[in-house]
Amino acid sequence: MSTEMNNNEMDIFEIISHSGNARGLAFEALSAAEEFNFKKAEELIKQCEEEMITAHKTQTKLIQAELNGAASEKTLLMIHAQDHLMTAMSEQKLIEHMIRIVKKLAPKNEK
Repeated sequence: MSTEMNNNEMDIFEIISHSGNARGLAFEALSAAEEFNFKKAEELIKQCEEEMITAHKTQTKLIQAELNGAASEKTLLMIHAQDHLMTAMSEQKLIEHMIRIVKKLAPKNEK
């Protein structure tokens, strides 16, 4: 059980880490868009998406394990990881929308 718990903790930290990376990349993308550097913003959003995919795959692995009968303790750390992931997902989508708006408002020669 101790090894299982350590594996769960490693997965939880992976969710937190990749979600945090994704969130940071999304905000970097927004900053790039504010400077009308849409190529850089697009690259950063792609990196953000890769981080989100990694975090989501880890979350899915934990959910599937629980559905297959592997009991998992609900801890504050797990709740924290879920909060990080959901916040990052929400902010990513909002920032992508904001970048589209900035693109529409950019001077013609900046697009």
